[in-house]
Amino acid sequence: MSTPSGPGTTGPTESRPDADASRPELAPGGDEGTPGGPGSVGYGAVFAVREFRAVFAAHLVSMLGEVVGQIALSVLVFRLTGSPLLSALTFATSMLPYVIGGTLLSSVADRFPARRVLVVCDLAHAGCVAAMVVPGMPVAALLALRCVPAAISPVFSGTRAATLGDILGEGDAFVLGRSVIRITAQTAQLAGFGVGGLLLAAVSPRAALALTAAALLGSALVLRFGTRRRPARRLSGGGAPPATAGRCPLLGDSLSGMRRLFADRRIRALMLLAWVPPMFVVMPEVLLTPYSDGLGLGSVGLGLLMCGMPVGAVASEALVGSLLGPRARARLTLPVGIAAMLPALGYAVRPSFGWALALQVLTGCGIAYSLGLDQWFFAAVPDELRGRAMTVMTAGLMTAQGLGMTVAGAVAEFVPVHVVAAAAGGCGALCSLLVALEVRRTVSGPARIVRLG
Repeated sequence: MSTPSGPGTTGPTESRPDADASRPELAPGGDEGTPGGPGSVGYGAVFAVREFRAVFAAHLVSMLGEVVGQIALSVLVFRLTGSPLLSALTFATSMLPYVIGGTLLSSVADRFPARRVLVVCDLAHAGCVAAMVVPGMPVAALLALRCVPAAISPVFSGTRAATLGDILGEGDAFVLGRSVIRITAQTAQLAGFGVGGLLLAAVSPRAALALTAAALLGSALVLRFGTRRRPARRLSGGGAPPATAGRCPLLGDSLSGMRRLFADRRIRALMLLAWVPPMFVVMPEVLLTPYSDGLGLGSVGLGLLMCGMPVGAVASEALVGSLLGPRARARLTLPVGIAAMLPALGYAVRPSFGWALALQVLTGCGIAYSLGLDQWFFAAVPDELRGRAMTVMTAGLMTAQGLGMTVAGAVAEFVPVHVVAAAAGGCGALCSLLVALEVRRTVSGPARIVRLG
């Protein structure tokens, strides 16, 4: 495996026996004749791995449950209070605690066996949702219960991302596995909104929340019995010895891991590349409600505009992952990451519904840059820090998006919405260009050939 000791250093690729020995179809390098392009294993080979199918099934079930539960909780709070603000806070509380969990709990992903972490997180989430079903639960308690899953969510996501490397190996299979997880999330979001709306027309919000809790329990069972038990990464991947690791406080271990990650210029640059483009991409999206109102669109028009980005994201990621090999995807990473913001410039001319929908779809296509970024990041992070790195990256991503939404909404109070959306595109492209230049500066000589293909 590649375990760089600093920026720009790359070791030889060496797969763990438990990751590749039983899966010749996932051997590093792939086959030149693979439909996905030179070096690509293809999505089919990823789904051929039994453990990955279990992870995928658990993710699909839990994502559908989470989306339905989010809608149900929002409706429940609004019915109890009649307050749009408190209803909106049900969404805000699903994002704001990410930074707390990602900062203070990141070492959980490496200190404990991955399967145990995933199952416990699902069970804790299910318990919080089940408590929301209790009649008479105060609104403040409902919001507090919503914060708990948000705090542990980056730990769950980071642990699962690191585990994909154990399940699929460290080559293109890992990249495509991460791609499947993103595609599933986007698709489940689209389907979940529709299912949630129909479900709430037939049952009460508390009944929908009960179904969400059941879905999360189902996810925990699939992960428990569908994946292998592996030792804690910190105790087996070159980290502290067991005695030392056991005495190291969780908070201190998390902060120490973050210091190590951010001290590495290469890792720091790649994290910025994971955070900066999405922060600006969500700015026009969060302004779609007032923008559609200005166009005189109804709820159907707004709904279609909101679907634009997820549709573009699913289509582009599936096509790029299927048709291009690792080298071609790597060459596209930085240009696509920068170009993702450019469609938003079109809002400067106040486009009609059709053109605005096209801009949203094109913006969503920018998610394809994540395929190359995943491989670079996985190669740059030492194995014993991988769970923490994925946790911090996930927490930072959600925090950056929340910050982008907040800034866009605040500026739009004083500046026309279409101007804010266009300005977000211009500023985002410039900031992403600066980050891309920093990413390129962290690789030189032989390392660039290895990392960039």
